[in-house]
Amino acid sequence: MSTHPTHAMLLAAGLGTRMRPLSSEVAKPMLPIGGRPIIDHAIERLADAGVAELVVNTHYRADRLETHLANVTPPPHVSFSREDELLETGGAVRAALPMLSDAPFFVVNGDSMWLDGPSTALGRMQAAWSEEIDVLLLLYRSFQMQGGHVTGDFALDPWGVPRRPKEHEIVPYIYAGIQIVRPSFMATFPPGRFSMNRVWDAAIEAGRLHAIVHDGLWFHLSTPEDLRDAEFVLHASVVGATT
Repeated sequence: MSTHPTHAMLLAAGLGTRMRPLSSEVAKPMLPIGGRPIIDHAIERLADAGVAELVVNTHYRADRLETHLANVTPPPHVSFSREDELLETGGAVRAALPMLSDAPFFVVNGDSMWLDGPSTALGRMQAAWSEEIDVLLLLYRSFQMQGGHVTGDFALDPWGVPRRPKEHEIVPYIYAGIQIVRPSFMATFPPGRFSMNRVWDAAIEAGRLHAIVHDGLWFHLSTPEDLRDAEFVLHASVVGATT
C-alpha cells in the first residue's frame, strides 16, 4: 500500500566545509543554483508531492537560513529544529520526531538537487512504500555522477532490497539524499548524536530497508566545482544543449 506523506524534514544544519569559501557566510543550502537557493528547489518538489508541514534543522548560519525560510508561502508550513550542537543526520531526525507526523515522512538533505525523469522521484517513492518497509531510499547510479568516479554505497537486488558492499567489492549505487522513514522505527533509537547509517544498517538487519533507483538527474553538491558543474548541466537542460 502506497502512502502520501504530509510531513517532511530537510537536513540543513551542516557546516559545509568542503564548499568554502562559498559557504563562509551562508549555510550551503542557501547557495544559489538555477537562480534560487538550493533548498528552495527541494521545498518546491516536496510541496508538489503533497507535503504540508516541513521541519528544517539549523545550526550553521542559522539566522539567515531561518529568515529566508520564514518567508516561504505555504504549503508547506516551515518549522525549525535548531541544534546548539550538531546531532548528525540520524540524531537530527530523532530529535525532530515530536514535530513530525506519526505517519511515514520524507527526509531530504538540504543540499539535494535533482531533476525528475519520466515521473517524479517523490511520487515514485510514495508508490513504492509499503507496510513491510521502515526506510525507503532513493539511490543513484554512481557511474552517472558528474565530475568522475564516486564509490558506491549499496548493491541492490531485483526486488529493491539494498545491501552494503562486501570486502573489496565495488557497488554501483550511491544514496541520493532522499528517503521515507517510519517514525516508530526512528523512535527505537535513543536521542543523541548518530548517523542515519546506523538506522539503515538496523533496517537491513531487520529486512525492512528498501530502495528505488532515480531515473532522472541528481547532483552531488559538495564543492564549488560541483556547484559549477551542476549549474552548467542545468543550463544545458533548459536551453536544450547537448554535451
